[in-house]
Amino acid sequence: MNTVAEKKPKELGRPRAFNKEEALDKALMLFWQKGYEGTSLADLTEALAINKPSLYAAFGNKEDLFRQAMLRYQAGPVAYIKEAFKAPTARQAVEMFLNQSADLLTNPENPRGCLAVQGALSCSDGAHAIKQELIQLRKNTEGALCRRLQGAQQDGDFPQTVNAADFARYIATVHQGLSVQAATGANRAQMQSVIDFLLNNWPS
Repeated sequence: MNTVAEKKPKELGRPRAFNKEEALDKALMLFWQKGYEGTSLADLTEALAINKPSLYAAFGNKEDLFRQAMLRYQAGPVAYIKEAFKAPTARQAVEMFLNQSADLLTNPENPRGCLAVQGALSCSDGAHAIKQELIQLRKNTEGALCRRLQGAQQDGDFPQTVNAADFARYIATVHQGLSVQAATGANRAQMQSVIDFLLNNWPS
C-alpha cells in the first residue's frame, strides 16, 4: 500500500525579543528629528514597533521615555563635551568643544541641530517640565565650562581680567547659535569660520 508522508507544518519562527537599547536609540533619533512635542505617541509606537501598553510597560510615559533618550544622548552623541573640557589648556578645551559640536551638528547621519537646544526652543507651556530640564542641561554645560575657565585662571592659563562666567556664557551662546544655524542649513565650513573668528580673538 502506498503511503503518503505527512507533511509537518512549518514551525513558526519565534518573535524577535524586544531590545530596549535599540528601542531607545530609535526613540532618541525620533525626538532629535521632531522635538519632544513634535513627536507623538503614534510616532513612537510605529518607530519602536510596539503598542502603547508595551511602551508604557517598558519606558513609562512619553516624558519618561524622553528623559531616558536624553540620558542616552548625553552618554553617546554628546559625550565628547566632558572629554573636551579635560584638554590641557582652556583654549584647546573650547576649540575641541566647538569643533566637535560642529561635526555633530552637521553630520548627515544625524538630524540637524542639537536635541537639547532645539527641544527647549520648541517646547510650549504644556511641556514646562521638559523645557526646564533642557534649560538646566544647558546651564550645566555652561557651568562646567565656567569651572574649567576658573581652573585655567588659577593655573595662569586664562587671563584673570576676564570674567570666567561671562566668557563661558559667551561660548555657550556661540554653541547655541551654531545649533540654530545647523538646523537652518548652515554647512560645516560656515561654522568653522565662526569658530576660527572666536579662537583668533582669544583673550590674552
